[in-house]
Amino acid sequence: MTTSELLLIVLAGIVVYYALLRLIARFWHSPVSPFVGPFLDSGFRRWMQSPDKLIQRSGIRRGMTVLELGSGSGGFTTFVARAVGREGKVHAVDVQSGMLAQLRDKLGRSENRDIENVEVRQASAYDLPFEDGSFDLVYMVTVLPEIPDRSRALREVRRVLKSGGILAVTEFLPDPDYPLRSTTIRICQNEGFVVDANSGNLWNYTVRFRKR
Repeated sequence: MTTSELLLIVLAGIVVYYALLRLIARFWHSPVSPFVGPFLDSGFRRWMQSPDKLIQRSGIRRGMTVLELGSGSGGFTTFVARAVGREGKVHAVDVQSGMLAQLRDKLGRSENRDIENVEVRQASAYDLPFEDGSFDLVYMVTVLPEIPDRSRALREVRRVLKSGGILAVTEFLPDPDYPLRSTTIRICQNEGFVVDANSGNLWNYTVRFRKR
């Protein structure tokens, strides 16, 4: 077997695998298993999805009070915590206790002991445990398509955002729930958000919205 033939077989396998994941995701919505938490918090994942780009595209700045909805095992949490600085605050929320256990372990490591501005909470996107107008910015990374009732979740996001607050939605093509940018924009606009910025490409994009 030649190298070209082997590459074609590998590529065909990847295409079939991805198609199956898409098909499963279409009919079975559930949170990502904590089993994949180490991958989501790996250097390889951050090589594919740069935290610096995520922060810049999302509009995260020093001093902000930020909600990370669907934090998972914390692949981006520590980067955002350092970006908002000591005068800012990050509330990391996920529905799965297993993911949050991994995040708490990460925050307890020696290299992260300087981070004192992260609060970890287990909660549903449908019932966020925060008062109205609590946040300057809410961001989600490959999370929105996993929520069965996205409209309900977005209404809850609107509630906890300050007037003029930012919602940043980032999507990543290898994710089996990946939606087209136009789909993300339509869903969020239907719930009263207006597009503020639009960056990235088909592989990895971020759409930033403002609360109307």
